[in-house]
Amino acid sequence: MLTKKQYELLIYIDHHLRDTGVSPSFDEMKEALGLKSKSGIHRLITGLEERGFIRRLPHRARALEVIKLPENMDGRDLPAPRLATRFHPNVIKMSGIQPAEKPSSNEAVELPLWGRIAAGTPIEALRDHSHSVDVPASMLTRGEHFALEVEGDSMIEAGIQDGDTVVIRRTETAENGTIVVALVNDEEATLKRIRRKGASIALEPANKDYETRIFGPDQVKVQGRLIGLLRQY
Repeated sequence: MLTKKQYELLIYIDHHLRDTGVSPSFDEMKEALGLKSKSGIHRLITGLEERGFIRRLPHRARALEVIKLPENMDGRDLPAPRLATRFHPNVIKMSGIQPAEKPSSNEAVELPLWGRIAAGTPIEALRDHSHSVDVPASMLTRGEHFALEVEGDSMIEAGIQDGDTVVIRRTETAENGTIVVALVNDEEATLKRIRRKGASIALEPANKDYETRIFGPDQVKVQGRLIGLLRQY
């Protein structure tokens, strides 16, 4: 089963190939789907490739081939989406493409779900591009966002529990007292409250059973700040 964004991209690529004979560029795909970065397009293409809907042609730049379309729709009878039309969640339905009247704050936005964050896990190891999660559009601010699953109870007094999904806005700066994803010594990622005093940086847990850790100014890099939380019951 395809996600909404994968479905939108597959249809767009198919129509672009039929209209022009060449694959759309990453910039064109990004513009057509209304995404802010090319990394989102890379993830969607990889997902479509893994599911057998498209393949990359070797030794040719920008070359994609549509192998199949979803069985429950005849995509080749759909009108071709145009670059001037930005897609929004729920724009494309299985019966065809319908224009979005007005984006709603209740719409869902698909974010990459990188994996579980815990002390001792390198941030690069979290970049699992095969999973995503839908979050309310009203939760997001400007910029690039991603989601992480929380492992452990070091932030329970801040209302963050083991198994929660946190929504992170990518940034390299954060004010004192902000809960951030911090990279320690370029190898350990953790979710903690950050405080700076002089040349020292403190990463504070929100659990009295854990100790605050103090680092030098070059040991900690902010990867993003917490802006929201999702929980299943």
